[in-house]
Amino acid sequence: MQQTRLDTARIRAARRVIDPVFLDTALYRCEALEPHLGCAVSIKLETANPVRSFKGRGTEVVAGRLAQDGPRAVVCASAGNLGQALAWSGRDRGLDVTVVASRFATRAKLDRIRALGAGLELVDGDHELARERAAAIARHEGIRLVEDSLDIETCEGAATIGLELAATAPSFDAVLIALGGGALATGVGHVMKALAPGVEVICVQPAGAPALTRSWHRRRVVTTAATDTIADGVAGRYPIPAVLADLLVVADDAVLVEEASIVAGMRLLFEQAGLVVEPSAALGVAAILEDRDRFAGRHVATIVCGANVDMDAYRRWIGAPLRPS
Repeated sequence: MQQTRLDTARIRAARRVIDPVFLDTALYRCEALEPHLGCAVSIKLETANPVRSFKGRGTEVVAGRLAQDGPRAVVCASAGNLGQALAWSGRDRGLDVTVVASRFATRAKLDRIRALGAGLELVDGDHELARERAAAIARHEGIRLVEDSLDIETCEGAATIGLELAATAPSFDAVLIALGGGALATGVGHVMKALAPGVEVICVQPAGAPALTRSWHRRRVVTTAATDTIADGVAGRYPIPAVLADLLVVADDAVLVEEASIVAGMRLLFEQAGLVVEPSAALGVAAILEDRDRFAGRHVATIVCGANVDMDAYRRWIGAPLRPS
């Protein structure tokens, strides 16, 4: 395997500093989905934890190291999930956490960041403007800037999901991973290539936020002027070169899916699996819906990565009462 920034020994060590509430999450075959998708589907459920997303794995590594020998104040930009996770991880370690987000971010995510005790600064723009503001705060105040996907702790924390998947990898032959900044995809992808190289690693991104997927296909950074997707958690415009370099090593494919397929995936996960998920978490199911022939007869694992969703918007998207069938 070619080198990435990640290290499998460090990933194993990360499990020792991550709160067990985030570890060894459920992985199960969801037979109710299979008639609708035409393939065997296993769900890796990363939403049944205090921040309802996989991000806590990475922020636990960040906060643990800062609590030992780093600055006691930290700032990040977030669409919502990273901010919640950093607030949660920093709270019990006595860290002063500031989160910068777009004022157009999902209200439920912003409310939860405040409830967890973090300072919240809102900007009149998208996530990329929030990143710029967070970097300016870090420079001005001399505090730690956490940059999701660039900071290796966020990737190696997410990569512990890969360790859990690899332990059962003979039971499935492809894994579908939501692609945003790249921490989840590069982390899990690194472990699968190191420990279960026969498993196909497929990254999935909305067609309305295609920057990192386009970059993967062109093997160079491609930026976009804007994003247009309900999957706010993966709506970046400026891929990080170091992350792309890792992704080129560990991903077998990167695909784009349409908004209608994301909504259909959310509806299926609700109706057939009893799961309320945010749009980013339905990307894997959306990919199967758009390319049934590719996955027919195969056993696919998909990471359900987040469940922080505005419930009014969710009701509109799935068009159903919130009672699983």
